[in-house]
Amino acid sequence: MTKPLKILITGVAGFLGSHLAEKLSNMKHKVVGIDNMIGGYKDNVPKNIEFHEIDCCDLKAVKNVMKGVNVVYHCAATAHEGLSVFSPYEITKNNYLASISIFTAAVNEKVKRIIFCSSMARYGDQKTPFSENMKPKPVDPYAISKVAAEEVLANLCELNNIEWVIAVPHNIIGPRQKYDDPFRNVISIMINRMLQGKAPIIYGDGEQQRCFSYIDDCLSCMLPMLDQKNLNKQIINVGPDEEFVTINKVAEICTNLTGINLKPIFKKDRPREVKHALCSSDKARELLNYKTTTGLEEGIKKTYEYIKKRGTRPFDYNIELEIKNELTPDTWKNKEI
Repeated sequence: MTKPLKILITGVAGFLGSHLAEKLSNMKHKVVGIDNMIGGYKDNVPKNIEFHEIDCCDLKAVKNVMKGVNVVYHCAATAHEGLSVFSPYEITKNNYLASISIFTAAVNEKVKRIIFCSSMARYGDQKTPFSENMKPKPVDPYAISKVAAEEVLANLCELNNIEWVIAVPHNIIGPRQKYDDPFRNVISIMINRMLQGKAPIIYGDGEQQRCFSYIDDCLSCMLPMLDQKNLNKQIINVGPDEEFVTINKVAEICTNLTGINLKPIFKKDRPREVKHALCSSDKARELLNYKTTTGLEEGIKKTYEYIKKRGTRPFDYNIELEIKNELTPDTWKNKEI
């Protein structure tokens, strides 16, 4: 086993960050977690880690908690691809500037490695499957902020001789995902609504295609990034590429699982939404021996069981719409979700 390391995880009250913190602390590493609590739940934070409620944009505070850290997992993000078209300032600040703050503090502390969670949004609307050697073509402010952060990470790390890895997870599902966010996490939104007797909402014709990754399969790639030697300066797609499904199919699976048969409500397309988004897992299979162990239906079932056990919640519109016009979805303007 690797000797114990001091690891900083951003977004530790969130979905991916909390799972990483739990796994790494159980491996006897010293885990320090930070979160501003915008997109997470307090009870997600593992009890056996050091937790600080601070914002990644607060460079002074970040520098204080970075002391003695060996490795950084930067998972924190306001991961709202569609919303970024209508709240570009807040989302760019929480993705780009927050990332620069984390990278700055990490470089200043001379950490050994930074693992940055980017997004499949980096690929834009290119031909599927997306592979890591494709040039990024972001189509919305969220994706632009992620690609810009990637470039600054590589720039600073190469100058200061610090290792970096860029993970590209896609559409992770499972327990601890925020399910009362009206702007993201389509499966959790559907389940939360359906358990309240409300029909699922679908934007456009529902023929958008996505691949979904169960949290454990994502973690199987994220954990070796801690110290596996051949991963330095690598960009790696994280998640399955076997089940490429439409949003209509997702709604059908949710209906079958919940037993709540409500006809979906179709709304107009959201601007800049990519129609087909599928990442190739070949590189992850080659470098990380990636294998999908939890299929889509089983992953949705576990997500449903988590939400049902925890209880439905009203949707929390905690990010202001900065641009309201005829393009803004009515479901967001009128808080209809």
